[in-house]
Amino acid sequence: MERSADGSDRYPLLTIREFFDGNTVEDSIAPNQYGYGRPDLAEIARRLDALAANRAVAWVRVQPHEEMFEDGYDGVTAEGIAICTTLTSEEIDERLDVKSLQAEPTWEGMVYDHDDFCDVPAVPGSHRVLSLVWG
Repeated sequence: MERSADGSDRYPLLTIREFFDGNTVEDSIAPNQYGYGRPDLAEIARRLDALAANRAVAWVRVQPHEEMFEDGYDGVTAEGIAICTTLTSEEIDERLDVKSLQAEPTWEGMVYDHDDFCDVPAVPGSHRVLSLVWG
């Protein structure tokens, strides 16, 4: 919340650690798939960490859900994952195994307008940002 206020009330992109460490609320990401075969948070974090370690990936960030910033909302929820990479969507989908994550195929861009976010790391020249979301 502080980072949002410091960022002119925009949504801060969260690191994998900021979102997943200590988070035990399984439906804080992909709530419609939780309990229906979607891997648990620890497994999702493990896959994202492995992807982030790839040389073709500049960074991976969690895109928070806008409802998180509404008055009276308590908790952390994600709308999607931002992946800055030179890999194709198909390569990312395969490496993350989006089918077993019960996620949609990745697509170029972010879940909200780029200007809606703060704390966005630089995107190196040959990279682009893909989003992983759950329907």
